[in-house]
Amino acid sequence: MAQDKAIFDLIHLEKERQLHGIELIASENFVSQQVLDAMGSILTNKYAEGLPHKRYYGGCQVVDQVEELAIERLKKLFGAAWANVQPHSGSQANAAVMLACLNPGDKILGFDLSHGGHLTHGSPVNFSGKLYKTSFYGVNRETGRIDYDAMEKVALQEKPKMIICGASAYSRDWDYACIRQIADQVGAIILADISHPAGLIATKLLNDPFDYCHIITTTTHKTLRGPRGGVIMMRHDFENPWGHKTPKGELKMMTTLLDGAVFPGTQGGPLEHVIAAKAVAFGEASEAAFTTYAKQVQANARVMAAEFLKRGYTIVSGGTDNHCMLIDLRSKNITGKDAENALVKADITVNKNMVPFDDKSPFVTSGFRVGTAAITTRGINENAIAGIVDLIDKALMNKDNETVLAEVKRDVQKAVHGLPLFAW
Repeated sequence: MAQDKAIFDLIHLEKERQLHGIELIASENFVSQQVLDAMGSILTNKYAEGLPHKRYYGGCQVVDQVEELAIERLKKLFGAAWANVQPHSGSQANAAVMLACLNPGDKILGFDLSHGGHLTHGSPVNFSGKLYKTSFYGVNRETGRIDYDAMEKVALQEKPKMIICGASAYSRDWDYACIRQIADQVGAIILADISHPAGLIATKLLNDPFDYCHIITTTTHKTLRGPRGGVIMMRHDFENPWGHKTPKGELKMMTTLLDGAVFPGTQGGPLEHVIAAKAVAFGEASEAAFTTYAKQVQANARVMAAEFLKRGYTIVSGGTDNHCMLIDLRSKNITGKDAENALVKADITVNKNMVPFDDKSPFVTSGFRVGTAAITTRGINENAIAGIVDLIDKALMNKDNETVLAEVKRDVQKAVHGLPLFAW
């Protein structure tokens, strides 16, 4: 069989793009060769609906061991008592949690998408906003930080059955103890979606949500530096207070409900090749080198935030505790769309992003989001951050000058020349 040249030529082009540019999208990272090898393995051939040792197909004796390794490594990494590693994505994980905990029409309280939340936290264009009655909390206009007083006020007014914390564009740590206090007042279940800071939480660089939040979800491909996918975890099992009774009338424990909500509730067969790659990533994340890496991610982000501030940029909340920051460009009279387009021409990848209280559409936006997980994986440290911000600033201040953007592109390629995609 001849190689599919069209596809493999495109794969080569994408590799070249990743090698020769500066990747600052906060939700992206680079994986190790062994994660790639596991994802491209023969495990992709196996169908394995169900859970280890409870499959609907024969021949699962090997993939059972693979999935069990992934579960045990994940539980150890986060100090969880239970985990499901089958969700195909973070969105799938959140969908399963909502299916297990809620009925259509139930109320949820989520972090406003326009303030840095995620589509699956109640956006009206998403299943979470279509199936459930949604209300939102956001950030304080002056501080750019989560307004917990407003969260409490909305919770007491709406009495949601679920409160969702976590974000796609928020640079500060979360007060999980405060959220639990609010949830307990209205009897709500807390879903903590830690998809972005998961690697920093696993290494104890940020607050631990597990003792305060009932259910935890995360993606595996951001700061955890694994394959694209999702997981669900719990430290403490409990009975679902909203019903979901068995035919005999007993309340089911939540871990049972969650397993059933993943399969057969929202998915079919698990991707055992991806689960194997997750297991590899969880093993890597349990090593001392990963803690060193996570500390460097955090240090790089703090230096980057300081460098942007020095050049007159506005950072929502004034800085960062994690790996990312949200830049408000209104003080520079540039849109997020224009910034993204200019930087792409210079081989610097960011994504346009709405900022709190934005006056522009989601297709234009007033800001952009950056993160340091990917560049840190390539071996970049604090010493190079000022130079990277200089290149960004030069490109943005000359966004319509193709000659200058070409100069910046050459400087970018010099800056990353010889750096591997995975230096750890």
